[in-house]
Amino acid sequence: MDKVMSNKKIIALYVLPALLLIMAIVYIPIVLTAYYGLNQWNGIGRMKFIGLDNYAALLTDGTFWKSAWHSLLLAVFSCASLIIYLAVAMVLATRIKGANLFRKIYLIPMLLSSVAIAQLWLRIYHPTNGIVNSVLESIGVANPPAWLSEPKLVLFALFIPILWQYAGFYILIYYAALKNIPASLEEAAKIDGASALQIAWKIKLPLAMEVIKVTVVLAVVGSLKYFDLIYVMTDGGPNGSSEVMASYMYHTAFRAYDFGYGSATGFFLLVICLIVTWVIRKITAAKETIQYS
Repeated sequence: MDKVMSNKKIIALYVLPALLLIMAIVYIPIVLTAYYGLNQWNGIGRMKFIGLDNYAALLTDGTFWKSAWHSLLLAVFSCASLIIYLAVAMVLATRIKGANLFRKIYLIPMLLSSVAIAQLWLRIYHPTNGIVNSVLESIGVANPPAWLSEPKLVLFALFIPILWQYAGFYILIYYAALKNIPASLEEAAKIDGASALQIAWKIKLPLAMEVIKVTVVLAVVGSLKYFDLIYVMTDGGPNGSSEVMASYMYHTAFRAYDFGYGSATGFFLLVICLIVTWVIRKITAAKETIQYS
């Protein structure tokens, strides 16, 4: 077996199918998207090569940068919510009574499709029959807002179901990382007189830091390319108040039938995600890794 695996031709033969699959579904579409961005095209007729005009127009497109700002706000809120998810995971990892039940409850949103979640929250935010406004009226608020119709409120109203949708995903990741920490370290700290807060801050948090870094990248990149729930609930409205980069790309390509400009937007979104990922990895790069046995 060692002789076979040391043969570079055999290794290349094993790697080739996966490489071809990745090329077909990832890299070739990226190259084609970048190329389409160099053309004026309605998706049906003949393409007209216009060079970098679409990309140049994108840099001065105020609507695009407004949508980019909305995506950035979602990324910031997503990163802030990771603190809550980590705190919940730490509580669940302390073997509290009912932890298994709570873990299952937190995972329920992951079992629902984005369309189902959107329909659920559309009813929650309904201006007359929704739970939110009914509660506000019951405590004396005379004219509760129409959450998804107010330009100043709609974006933050959308953040809540988005963060709720992925809460179980991140809690599960953190829970697995914390449960992987040897119990002997926590027991030794307790013998030395460390409090629960000190154990969490000085032991659990540093040992889970590599996982936390990964979740930060996932949260930021996922927020920058988020689309589905916003599309179903508001379609970027009202008047672009909840437009994000992915929805702007969709509207440009499939509503305005400007596939060249839409492709340029999509490729630019990819570049932004790559740059942000690189920056986050550089900022969070550790000089040494804490290990335990």
